[in-house]
Amino acid sequence: QVQLVESGGGSVQAGWSLRLSCAASGYIYNGYMGWFRQAPGKEREGVAAIRPGYVNTYYADSVKGRFTISQDNAKNTYLQMNSLKPEDTGMYYCAAGWPATYAILTSTGYKYWGQGTQVTVTS
Repeated sequence: QVQLVESGGGSVQAGWSLRLSCAASGYIYNGYMGWFRQAPGKEREGVAAIRPGYVNTYYADSVKGRFTISQDNAKNTYLQMNSLKPEDTGMYYCAAGWPATYAILTSTGYKYWGQGTQVTVTS
């Protein structure tokens, strides 16, 4: 069992930045770490993902060029969010698991989830 704890959310103005952190209690061998978000009344969507120990990163089109996912070891994952927009508002979740390679930014395949951290961007 792996526990994930997110932090770093908050309320900011459009154009500002936030950095989300995810601390994992264990290692995800040969798996992925991902960030997902869910706005009120909308489905959860994948934002970014990374495979520990590999250089490849994956992003939703809506955040490419603005968000960066990274790790400092196999347990801590970060999401640097720049040039935030009101449409980035939502609950952000850290997830860990073994998604299919053709569906890395879909929630299916992610076994472990954090409780989420709220991000609110005002115009």
